[in-house]
Amino acid sequence: MAERSFKKEVQQLRIGAGTEFRGEGILAVTKGLLQAGVGYVGGYQGSPISHLMDVLADANEILQELGVHFEASASEATAAATLAASVMYPIRGAVTWKSTVGTNVASDALANLASGGVTGGALVIVGEDYGEGSSIMQERSHAFAMKSQIWLLDPRPNLESMVKAVEDGFELSEASNTPVMLQLRIRGCHVHGRFIAKDNKRPTYTLAQALESPSRDTNRIVLPPASFLHEQEKIKDRWPAAVRYIQEHQLNEFMDDGDLQDIGLILQGGLYNGVIRGLQLLGLADHFGNSRIPLYVMNVTYPVIEDEVQRFCTGKRAVLMLEEGQPDYLEQNLHAILRKAGVATALHGKDFLPMAGEYTTQVLRDGIRGFLAKYQPEVLQTHPAVAADAGPLSAAQASQAPADARQQSLRNLVQETVLDSPQPAAVKQASISPHTPETGATQSRATTQTPDSTGTKALPKEQPITFHKHVADLAQVVPPRPAGFCTGCPERPIFSALTLAQETLGQHHISCDIGCHLFSILPPFNLGATTMGYGLGASSAAAFNVPAAKRPISIMGDGGFWHNGLASGIGNAVFNKYDGVIVIVDNFYASATGGQDILSSRAQNPDRSTNNPIDAAVRGVGVKWVRTLDRTYDVAKVRATIEEALTTDEKGPKVIIAQSECMLNKQRRIKPQFNQAVKDGKRVVKERFGVDPDVCTGDHACIRLSGCPSLSVKDSGDPLKEDPVAHVESSCVGCGNCGEVAHAAVLCPSFYRADIVHNPTKWDLTAARVRGAVIGFLQKRRARRLAQTAW
Repeated sequence: MAERSFKKEVQQLRIGAGTEFRGEGILAVTKGLLQAGVGYVGGYQGSPISHLMDVLADANEILQELGVHFEASASEATAAATLAASVMYPIRGAVTWKSTVGTNVASDALANLASGGVTGGALVIVGEDYGEGSSIMQERSHAFAMKSQIWLLDPRPNLESMVKAVEDGFELSEASNTPVMLQLRIRGCHVHGRFIAKDNKRPTYTLAQALESPSRDTNRIVLPPASFLHEQEKIKDRWPAAVRYIQEHQLNEFMDDGDLQDIGLILQGGLYNGVIRGLQLLGLADHFGNSRIPLYVMNVTYPVIEDEVQRFCTGKRAVLMLEEGQPDYLEQNLHAILRKAGVATALHGKDFLPMAGEYTTQVLRDGIRGFLAKYQPEVLQTHPAVAADAGPLSAAQASQAPADARQQSLRNLVQETVLDSPQPAAVKQASISPHTPETGATQSRATTQTPDSTGTKALPKEQPITFHKHVADLAQVVPPRPAGFCTGCPERPIFSALTLAQETLGQHHISCDIGCHLFSILPPFNLGATTMGYGLGASSAAAFNVPAAKRPISIMGDGGFWHNGLASGIGNAVFNKYDGVIVIVDNFYASATGGQDILSSRAQNPDRSTNNPIDAAVRGVGVKWVRTLDRTYDVAKVRATIEEALTTDEKGPKVIIAQSECMLNKQRRIKPQFNQAVKDGKRVVKERFGVDPDVCTGDHACIRLSGCPSLSVKDSGDPLKEDPVAHVESSCVGCGNCGEVAHAAVLCPSFYRADIVHNPTKWDLTAARVRGAVIGFLQKRRARRLAQTAW
């Protein structure tokens, strides 16, 4: 069960030539694969590319009709090694994963693939997870592309360019016998748009044909002496072939029809939308994407085409390189190209833009503005937009203004970073329709200077980036909320139990892993000291396998266990007689990546083998001490098991498998069933929990030990009880963890369970009347006694 279904959307993949395709970027990329005649696809899910695997899974029937083999790989290394099918045979293959962590996992296979080269087109689609929306360390794919000499595509983030990049990627790979990496940024993965589709193609050479007619070329196998020749082949044959293809097919784009010909901007294709928006805000581009400043758009960022760089820069005073992230690989490369060629054009980049961090529209605008202030300050002689705008200064008015006043105004403008005025309606409605790559034609150009009421050309008005004026005020009073577990998450009680165990046995070293359980590092649990990689939780504690008064604890999820943890974690622990405790959180899915099925999932998946228990795998590699807990919400039992593992005299790894279904996926599964049952008139019961305000002491220990988003506070309603009491919000899913934690920690007995019965039976109604009568009688009797003793 994935995060969402694309069963309906994937039907668009069947459309033929001449039909307009509309949808999300990931869906368009899939259509591009089918149009290019891909023969096999594999990969491992991970943001921001997870949806590509989900789309491919939902489109498997369409893929099979075309003779395309799809496989959900066990890891990124598995996916990369799958491309070996394209080494000896003219079969087009594509794989996908999250970068850069996925590329790190796949690096061994990728390096071998790049060394020997390929016969069929090999395309690696990576979700470039860089920037403020990222969930990983901040690194770029560019370094790996250079290291192994894999060509790197970074297309403009619109559907037409992205689909073209898929097709170009296969062609470039085959033309140069080199694997190609297609990087899709976060916004590119989720951008919506349209393009004119082509017919899907069946693979010209199939995997079955390859099996029936095996072929081998020892020159493509990475063994001496062939491996020594591969490096020479890369430089003498593959590189020149790639350069020729890129130039002949114009994969990079020159948009150099602007009027400011003595300066220019060089940019990665993925930054195109932000750059155009920044130019629009400066009054230097129209709503159709036509820029007054010439642009060289690098849809291929590796290799850099020297002739194209020289051609663009020759005759210009200065150019600005817009390169997101660090190190500044492209800027250094451009410097070398220009200086060796004797081109005197000044090259700028990180001196006007930040060395690191995401290049948002605001960052790009400010960097371009600083560059223009140095080399073309007159184009910035606009007036800042203000709340009560009386209209732009005419050219005559501007020329009559004192020079020092104009210079001061310009300095203020360059230093300004945020304008608080409302954004004009015209700006809010602006859309970018970029150049059409095939024809080089553009939409009609809007003029940047229009006559005012006096007939004089007016200076364009700088358009502000608008921020909500109350955001800064809210930040002062609303505390930041750290990322945390979902309501009802079955992993939360595990860490409540671990917290309680440490209260008894003292603090222990805890090694964490990648996955939802990593949120245990943050409040309210504050557990864990390290995280080294997906499935490496147990490996992260390997160095602590020494005699000591306390045992180390490590944690990994079921997704990480099957990805990497079984061999590198559990197997390593058995082999080295590791004496620590390993907790495997089994929530039935690869939950952090979108809820995909894995080997141990309980679902009956028609395309995959599931229901393979972790317990059997762990015992199979030699673990003797194994405890399986089939309900993590039993906090007392989980706590007792952890304490047993930490104190037992038995040597060797102690493995605790804590099982309960991911609540998000459980709700996605049972809510439709529940609603249908209510609609059909069946009796169904929904459990909810609450807090009795009269019993609650207001110390909030239950909240600190649970951390559930639905567990909040409210006023007690009692003037003698000043502290707010605990309160269960309506977002409660009835997991019962709050009450279990309160019981295990011996807190106040203020939690109660309420059963909401839909379509009650006659017995339910009778029982409710009896309960109401008994409770009413007891309440009245209590009230009478209180009245008698009040005096």
